[in-house]
Amino acid sequence: QVQLVESGGGLVQAGGSLRLSCASSGRTFSTYTMGWFRQAPGKEREFVAGISWRGGSTSYADSVKGRFTISRDNAKNTVYLQIDSLKPEDTAVYYCAVRLPPTITYATITYDYWGQGTQVTVSS
Repeated sequence: QVQLVESGGGLVQAGGSLRLSCASSGRTFSTYTMGWFRQAPGKEREFVAGISWRGGSTSYADSVKGRFTISRDNAKNTVYLQIDSLKPEDTAVYYCAVRLPPTITYATITYDYWGQGTQVTVSS
């Protein structure tokens, strides 16, 4: 069983930045593909960014390219999401997720473990 705990969310003005963190309890964290998703009120959960197990490959949703950066520190069992140039439409609960197979995918059903989420609210 893998436990994930997100942190770093909060209320920020448009144009600001946040860095989200996701700490994993898994002993084999370095072998996991990791993803960040978000869910806004009344909307489905959507893929935001993913990173391969060694960090050599990343993928982003078109809506966040150039503003979001995913990274990981396998020594700390932690994945990060740096969010810059925040927009009100980025307001959502942000979740990190573990995918056991070594490929980045976009569908929520293809991820095996999920955190509880951290709220990001962007004011205009």
